[in-house]
Amino acid sequence: MTPDKLNPLIAPSFASLHRQVLNGGFSHYWLKGGRGSAKSSFISLEIVLGVMRDPNANAVVLRKVGTTLRDSVFEQVVWAVEKLQVADLWEQKKTPLCLIFKPTGQKILFRGGDNPQKIKSVKVSRGYVRFIWYEEVDEFRGIEELRVINQSLMRGGKKFDVFYSYNPPKNAGHWVNGEVAVQSLRADTIVHHSDFRWVPIDWLGEQFVAEAEELRRSRPEFYRHEYLGEVTGTGGEVFRNVVLREISDGEAASFDRVRRGLDWGYGPDPFVYLALHYDKKRRKVYLFYEFYKFRARYDEIAAAILRENKLCEPVTAESAEPRSNDELRERGIRIQAAKKGPGSVEHGVSWFQNLTEIVIDPNRCPNAAREFSQYELDRDGAGGFKGGFPDRDNHCIDAARYACEREMKRAGTSFS
Repeated sequence: MTPDKLNPLIAPSFASLHRQVLNGGFSHYWLKGGRGSAKSSFISLEIVLGVMRDPNANAVVLRKVGTTLRDSVFEQVVWAVEKLQVADLWEQKKTPLCLIFKPTGQKILFRGGDNPQKIKSVKVSRGYVRFIWYEEVDEFRGIEELRVINQSLMRGGKKFDVFYSYNPPKNAGHWVNGEVAVQSLRADTIVHHSDFRWVPIDWLGEQFVAEAEELRRSRPEFYRHEYLGEVTGTGGEVFRNVVLREISDGEAASFDRVRRGLDWGYGPDPFVYLALHYDKKRRKVYLFYEFYKFRARYDEIAAAILRENKLCEPVTAESAEPRSNDELRERGIRIQAAKKGPGSVEHGVSWFQNLTEIVIDPNRCPNAAREFSQYELDRDGAGGFKGGFPDRDNHCIDAARYACEREMKRAGTSFS
C-alpha cells in the first residue's frame, strides 16, 4: 500500500514508529497507552502489511486466555485487512483461528498463552514466524513466560518484530511497569507511549471524548490512568522515590561512599549481597551491584563478594546467622554484624522512604529493582491498608538496610 493510502489509517502518534518498523532497526516494540490510543489498530496494520511485504513472514498473535481471541485480536486483524482493502486476498478460518494470505499460503495464527503446548507446536509450511504480538501483555504472568514463548517462536529467520501492547496497570509495582524500564535499555527495543489526544475525533466519536472530559473534570487521577495511560499508583506503594535507570561503568567508578550489606537466605529464601553508593549531600542511594541466589554455597558467595569488593571493605551482615558470618570471615570477607534494635525495620524502611531518590540499575540489580518497585502495604479488606511493613519478598531491601546501618546510626536510627 502506498504511503498516501496508509497515512489516513495510522494515528499521528504512530507515524515515526511506522517508519522505524519499516527501517527494521528494532526487534521489540512495547506499546503502552490509555483507552482509545489506537495502538492495537496500529499493530494489526503493521502485521498484515508486514506479512504481505515479506513472502517468508508469518505471524502469531497471542492473548493470555485463548477464549478471548475471537472477539478481540482476531476481529482487530480482520479490521486491518478490510481497512487496507485487501480482504479478497485473505481467507478467514475459525477452526483453528487463522488468516491465510491466498497468494502464498502465509498465515496469521492466533493462540492463547494458557496452553503453552499449542504454542510450542506452532509450525508454518512456508517461511517462519517473523511477527509476534502480545495483546494485553500485562495479563501474562511475567517476562519469564514471554521469554519462553519467544524462544519457541523466534526460530529459523533473520528478522523478527515482536509487539507488546497494554494499558499500564495502576500499580507501579506490577511486573510490566517495572519490566518496561529494563527493556528500554536494550539496543533492539523501543518503548512507545500514546493516548487518545493524538487520535482523530471522528475515529473515536464525540461521546468517547465527552466521557473522557467528564472523568478529567470529576476524577482527574482516574482520567490520567484510564485515558492517558499513566501509572498513578494504588496508594499502598512503600517506596515512591525509586528511579530505575542505567548506571554506567564510569558513573559506578566515581562512587566514593560505597556501602555493602548481605541478607542470608535458607530453604525458600535467597541469599543477597548488595553494593550501593550513598550521596549524603543529595540524599540519594545508587544500587549498582547485586548477587542474588538460592542455595548459594559459601565459596561462591565469597567469590561473588570479592569480584565487586576487591579491597575487602567491611560488609554489614544479618546478625541472626553468626555461624554463616564466621564462614565468610574464614574466607577473607570482613563481616560486621548488624546491630539489633526495637522497631529497627520500620526505622530502616522509613529512612529509605525519606531519601530524595533510590536509584537502581535494573540490569545490574534486577531483583533489587523488582523488590523496591513492587513493595506495597497489605490491604485491610475494607479499601485501606494495614499498618506495618510486610515481611515478604524484601531480601534485597533488608540487605540495603544493613548496608546503610552506619548512615542510619548517624541519623539517630536504631537498626537491624
